[in-house]
Amino acid sequence: MKYLLLSFLLISAASAQTVLKITGEVSKPLHLQAADLKVMPYVEVKATDRDGQEHRYSGVPVIALLRKAGVTVGGQLRGENLVKYALVRAADGYEVLFALPELDPEFSARTIILAESVDGAALPAGTGPYRLVVPEEKKPARWIREVREIEIRFAK
Repeated sequence: MKYLLLSFLLISAASAQTVLKITGEVSKPLHLQAADLKVMPYVEVKATDRDGQEHRYSGVPVIALLRKAGVTVGGQLRGENLVKYALVRAADGYEVLFALPELDPEFSARTIILAESVDGAALPAGTGPYRLVVPEEKKPARWIREVREIEIRFAK
């Protein structure tokens, strides 16, 4: 019975681990778990991946994550706030950068998402569990895989 309880506790702890942190110039630093992301609004975007094929990606709009963390967006994104940026980090240390207006629908017509599925299936190992998908970019170099953190900073 002890071993069964210990196994249950280990599995529960593993499933409750942080999968995404949002830190830096935010009013509410977040340490999100998979369950937290599941209850957020999901959208689907079509985008062409490295294979040259168009795919359907589903996930949470990055702007929704930033709003949840209290990042300056929308009407507040003016003046000195226009020099803020998001540094996105992967599990392997790869990093990409976005100016906040690139992520905000009041400035850009595209929706950048934190995808968890492609063509109706979970992202494969080595790509997921979460990947940033940036529709309409000519090269998917900023389609960062295995996303672990989004840090908001000032460029000053």
